[in-house]
Amino acid sequence: HINLYQLKGNKKDFDGMFLANKKIDNQVKTFITYNKGRDWHLLQAPDTDLRGNPIHCLLPYCSLHLHLKVSENPYTSGNIASRDTAPGIIVASGNIGSELSDQDISMFVSSDAGNTWRQIFEEEHSVLYLDQGGVLVAMKHTSLPIRHLWLSFDEGRSWSKYSFTSIPLFVDGVLGEPGEETLIMTVFGHFSHRSEWQLVKVDYKSIFDRRCAEDDYRPWQLHSQGEACIMGAKRIYKKRKSEKKCMQGKYAGAMASQPCVCTEADFDCDYGFERHSNGQCLPAFWYNPSTLSKDCSLGQSYLNSTGYRKVVSNNCTDGVREQYTAKPQQCPGKAPRGLRVVTSDGTLTSEQGHNVTFLMQLEEVCSVSRFPTEAFESDLFGTEWIEQNTINEMMLLNKFITHFLSSSFPGPLEHVHLSLPFVTTKNKEVNATAVLWPSQVGTLIYIWWFGNNTEPLITLEGNIAFTFSAEGMNTITVQVSAGNTILQDTKTIAVYEQFRSLRLSFSPNLDEYNPDIPEWRRDVSRVIKIALVEATGIPNKHILVAILPGLPTSAELFILPYNDATGGNRQTAEDLQQISEVLAQKLNQNSIQFDLKPGVRIFVHAAHLTAAPLIDVTPSHSGSAMLMLLSVVFVGLAVFVIYKFKRKIPGINVYAKMQNEKDQEMVSPGSQNESIPNVPQRELMTPEQLVDEKLETRPIGK
Repeated sequence: HINLYQLKGNKKDFDGMFLANKKIDNQVKTFITYNKGRDWHLLQAPDTDLRGNPIHCLLPYCSLHLHLKVSENPYTSGNIASRDTAPGIIVASGNIGSELSDQDISMFVSSDAGNTWRQIFEEEHSVLYLDQGGVLVAMKHTSLPIRHLWLSFDEGRSWSKYSFTSIPLFVDGVLGEPGEETLIMTVFGHFSHRSEWQLVKVDYKSIFDRRCAEDDYRPWQLHSQGEACIMGAKRIYKKRKSEKKCMQGKYAGAMASQPCVCTEADFDCDYGFERHSNGQCLPAFWYNPSTLSKDCSLGQSYLNSTGYRKVVSNNCTDGVREQYTAKPQQCPGKAPRGLRVVTSDGTLTSEQGHNVTFLMQLEEVCSVSRFPTEAFESDLFGTEWIEQNTINEMMLLNKFITHFLSSSFPGPLEHVHLSLPFVTTKNKEVNATAVLWPSQVGTLIYIWWFGNNTEPLITLEGNIAFTFSAEGMNTITVQVSAGNTILQDTKTIAVYEQFRSLRLSFSPNLDEYNPDIPEWRRDVSRVIKIALVEATGIPNKHILVAILPGLPTSAELFILPYNDATGGNRQTAEDLQQISEVLAQKLNQNSIQFDLKPGVRIFVHAAHLTAAPLIDVTPSHSGSAMLMLLSVVFVGLAVFVIYKFKRKIPGINVYAKMQNEKDQEMVSPGSQNESIPNVPQRELMTPEQLVDEKLETRPIGK
């Protein structure tokens, strides 16, 4: 639940500055970052209100919260505004308190890129930037007619009231003239609900008597709570002195930009690493740093991550950059392929004291080694039995013997994985299987726990069938006892009388980063679910995403009914079908995507819609289903034959020709002209044509 807004300014200098509204514990709060999301801070509320009274607001319990909606209408302003040519100036609507609210909304301005804020109005206003931000024009948001506006020449510190029309006007929008040096704005609206549009053109050039000179500017340094290094550089801008009232004209830009020495703050955690409480970037539980690229071969090298990566667009140099930058490392040798070891007589048994001949076969290597049977009970690398063997062959043989002994005398149980469906139908039998590693560990006892049952089921088999009679989320736990070792695994299964499912597919590049482990699948499932909720607005309790094991990567999307605590809001089959169609539409429009790592974007697509157990698929109806299937096939064949040989059937072309002539009569040019009502030409004019036709120019104050 994040709403993001990027601060505008010099494009290269403000790349890493964002404002974001984030939902925390059911409260929406506004945060700001100056290093592209590595660190976030709450906004400090102003010290005083509009009347100069002190505001008691202590972080983190109280802060300033802003609405970050940008207007899609070019004639109206949104809740927040900043400009590339006015660095550091932000105007936004919001409130002061513990969370963002639609009550007690005021207007606030910041002249130093969000470090400090001032209250400028107690009601919402539209704000327009003129003269490169040297002039701020504010007009009240109201449904009533107005004839005044407010001007500020000192970045919102003081405001002056001016009238722009003698008759109150219902304002529909405000538009600034194009150009970097514009001092002209156009207000358009109507005097009454039945009157035509009225356009008022306001020119502010007469307010200024001269252009700004070099002495009219002062240096201003971009900073973050006093820290001068932002995104690895120190930047100083020109700003007009507040007491000077001159026209800026073309903006001069930044005076100077100097790179900073790299520190730990300029680096974020690399892919697969997470920042722990001690501030270090350590591998996530699902990520194995030793995993190499598929293309890495012996003799080549790869970049081995240190766990850190410099924030994109950061310009710092030297310092700890070399320490945190990925290091080139030689690719290690890979395990041999095609290894096959057999004995000369085809058996794996021998009497003590007799020689055994092992034949080792590789794709390019074939060698013979002889050693006494006592080697199984002594040093496998004893020199008395090695005959013309290389070191590499000896290591391969040692691996084979180790595998042979471990398979003959299985070790203790190491891992248990419970396999069962993610979703099932109420009162329908479900199979659960316990998968063990290693698979052969002697006599086993399986103890099964279902939901909140206090009495388990005990079996000697690793699979069991069961039925759930209650809807909702249920847990299943299996405990496996092998000798003095007991391991367990717990899974959750959703049980509903009706649901829908949709098969998902992904961009092919996802397979390159799929380690095919449960932890990775759970993480990616959570990311896809968040993307679906944000794109569709469907409550997350309706959605369950499960990444399936194996390659190519695929997933199952389940659309679940969700009932409130009273049970009164119960979804029907039609409701679930409607939700399924909304999700399928977004998936087919390439609207669902996520970033797996920097530079790797994954698109999620819909494979096909599954008719979930809303349809009765019991064996008793198999005859009817087969009859229906045969009927569909027969009708399809009939349609194909008619289409294939339609030229040979005498009635079809005649009907098509008559139908075509009938369609032409219905859409004849004459009928089209008659269908258009007699609309006055003025009502069809664009706003630009209206500007040229009727323009009212009024000087300020008259």
